[in-house]
Amino acid sequence: MADNSTLMSDTGRSLLADSSILDSKITESSKENLFRGSASDDEEEMPQIETRVVLPKEAAKCEELLKALEEIKVPYIKTDSVEEYKNSDSPEFETIFVIADFQDPIFNDLHKADCRVLGPPIVLHCARKGEPLPFSCRPLYCASMLNLVLCFTGFRKKEELVKLVTLAHHMGGIIRRDFNSKVTHLVANSTQGGKFRAAVSLGTPIMKADWIYKAWEKRNDIDFCAAAEEFRKEFKVPPFQDCMLSFLGFSDEEKKSMEEMTEMQGGQHLPVGDERCTHLIVEENTVKDLPFEPSQNLYVVKQEWFWGSIQMDAKAGESMYLFEKLDSPELKTSVSQLSLSTPNSNRKKRRLRETLAQLTREADMSPFPPRKRPSAEHSLSMGSLLDISNTPESGITNGETPKSCAKPSKNSTPFLPKQSARWQVAKELYQTESNYVDILTTIIQVFQVPLEKEGQLGGPILAPEEIKTIFGSIPDILDVHTKIKEDLEDLMINWTESESIGDVILKYSKDLLKTYPPFVNFFEMSKEMITKCEKQKPRFHAFLKINQAKPECGRQSLAELLIRPVQRLPSVALLLNDIKKHTAEDNPDKATLERAIESLKEVMTHINEDKRKTEAQRQIFDVVYEVDGCPANLLSSHRSLIQRLETVALGDDLCDRGEQVTLFLFNDCLEIARKRHKVIGGFKSPHGHTRPPACLKHIILMPLSQIKKVLDIRETEECHKAFALVVRPPTEQSNLLFSFQITTEEPPKENWLKMLCRHVANTICKADAEDLIYATDPDSIEVSTKDVDSTLSRASRAIKKTSKKVTRAFSFSKTPKRALRRALMAHSSVEGRTFFPASENYLGGRVASTSSLAGIHSPSLINLPSVFEKRSHTLSRSTTHLI
Repeated sequence: MADNSTLMSDTGRSLLADSSILDSKITESSKENLFRGSASDDEEEMPQIETRVVLPKEAAKCEELLKALEEIKVPYIKTDSVEEYKNSDSPEFETIFVIADFQDPIFNDLHKADCRVLGPPIVLHCARKGEPLPFSCRPLYCASMLNLVLCFTGFRKKEELVKLVTLAHHMGGIIRRDFNSKVTHLVANSTQGGKFRAAVSLGTPIMKADWIYKAWEKRNDIDFCAAAEEFRKEFKVPPFQDCMLSFLGFSDEEKKSMEEMTEMQGGQHLPVGDERCTHLIVEENTVKDLPFEPSQNLYVVKQEWFWGSIQMDAKAGESMYLFEKLDSPELKTSVSQLSLSTPNSNRKKRRLRETLAQLTREADMSPFPPRKRPSAEHSLSMGSLLDISNTPESGITNGETPKSCAKPSKNSTPFLPKQSARWQVAKELYQTESNYVDILTTIIQVFQVPLEKEGQLGGPILAPEEIKTIFGSIPDILDVHTKIKEDLEDLMINWTESESIGDVILKYSKDLLKTYPPFVNFFEMSKEMITKCEKQKPRFHAFLKINQAKPECGRQSLAELLIRPVQRLPSVALLLNDIKKHTAEDNPDKATLERAIESLKEVMTHINEDKRKTEAQRQIFDVVYEVDGCPANLLSSHRSLIQRLETVALGDDLCDRGEQVTLFLFNDCLEIARKRHKVIGGFKSPHGHTRPPACLKHIILMPLSQIKKVLDIRETEECHKAFALVVRPPTEQSNLLFSFQITTEEPPKENWLKMLCRHVANTICKADAEDLIYATDPDSIEVSTKDVDSTLSRASRAIKKTSKKVTRAFSFSKTPKRALRRALMAHSSVEGRTFFPASENYLGGRVASTSSLAGIHSPSLINLPSVFEKRSHTLSRSTTHLI
């Protein structure tokens, strides 16, 4: 079918429905019900008229269309000329014309004659849905915009608007002149005007004109819907379309970041003072006056407008974010309070002293903020006089109130100061607890509640699982500490020296043990999630910028606020120690405080233990992802990673000699992996997190109980930093020897061997781990590190690999048939520390075939013989004696 063009009837009749832009002469009995099934009940009283379809030219040749008409049982007529049917006014038939191309001259003739015209896609759509053909006085080609209600704004050219409206009608769209809540999409050519502002406030998608054009290009795709999110988001009007932004008062790094964000959001940036600039973004905390007089067409706004527009995914209204210059009445008030050189300086000095005195009393005596005079309101919000530790609860933004935040303070006046040192420290405990509750409340009210709120403009900022990862058990921690604060408040109001502070902590020790470990253990994951989302999601970055600038956050980032729970319990323990120091020996609270301190230590120990286990599990997961083919049963709740060691293989038993081998020592097993020759692509989880590709290849997962001896190979000129393991798999009749050379400085070989033996001894319940280590000469077991990484050795390995590939290609046997070349004495009960050669009559037996081993039950973690049947290797030297 031909490309689209301006679709306008020759009579000049308007194709805009329900629009005041052009006068409409079309009268519809029903504007929103396209199908006959939605007609009024009066239709039943009308005489039945049979529907017939006329298929001219190309439409008559479409087999799929003919089949669809047969399915919905509508008779059709094939014809080359529509003249005899165009002006037919038969009372027996309702004629519908199906035109394959709405730019064909036939279409214009039928449209002039007010004939019902449909396109093939709408017929196929009705056949698929099992619905009758739609009744529409306008030509209807497809259902791409069926049930979509569109409104237009900012279009100055009549021809362009007519073309867009016509295409929308052809795709089943409904047009509205005025914007209201029923409008599903606003098509905008400008970011100005009331319709645009109303769409932003209601969260209605604002689309470019290209959205309609591209949808029309897909008109023949029956499954296509113009409202699909993946298609629609490509044509959304970006927040800074038609905006020229300049930035004043920001650091070079911040300015560069904001300029990049401007380009990403559809805007352009210009130097400060450029006449083409439409918006000047000002850092209100550093800029007090503008370097030039702005023009009337220039919006001078705070940076909150910039970040708010990105967060909403639409340009915010400028009136709420206008920057107030230095000569504004509001700033004059605040500046006059800090200016001490005016004629009325005495009165203003006194007012300043009163304000500072209020702050002093608030910090020293009472956690309840004093009521400030309106005149002092601005001066207190300008500087850094209010720290986050003194954040008033009244400064928290409106939102859903947690159950722990709903209760007001029981005391509305400061309690009288006491003179004892015990009371002073107890007061400090209460004040810090009150401040801590305020911080947790700020985290929930300012950050968590808005992120979880339904119906956010522009859609959800974060996914639910991301919000859960960031905030964790913060609400539960807040509930516990709100109760502790209330109990401490009652205690301070009714203070006596015999009041038991320790009982308050003991009362909630179990709750602390329940709520803190889940948060503290995953705190690092929470920070990583914040960093990742801030980089990948501009709306979340804008959300943080807006909220972190609020006074209740004390200029601290979300990550800095979230670290407070990690720090709280240790600080409480220190304060309890101070209270105990100032508590008399005969005071009953002395022993209670000791138990309270021990309970906090128990909580912190439990947290550290859980954190250690969590880190251990994460390390195991890292090993699983790093090693390709790693057995899944490596993951176990009782298992932890002890040490990682980089080595080079000194024999042909596990892999080729000279290959890089990594040993992962766990508390009960040893994972052996070699370096991959070809690195596969990265792993992508269902949540979209991409991991680096596995760089190692699994060889063996060996239980430590199978290690019978650990050989410490003496240092010689031809052998350095080498050791070997004597291993006996449960299905083997003889011992196997695996030899390695350590390639790193850390850990030292002696420390590594002792560590390995200690965990082997723990696994087999043996008291003396030193009995497992044996010293030996390299010659006695034919081990050498000479030329392991030489050019000749690497070439030899390459030739060997090529030879193996050729051998496998022409081999009909899956089991290697080479004889075992080495043997080690099978009886490990004989004591000794040095290996000496004995008789040379010992020969190793053949390795069992794959088929015979398949039926053998092995208690090991994996089927080790499946590896050994390829790489099985015993000592070829004579049976040796351990002396």
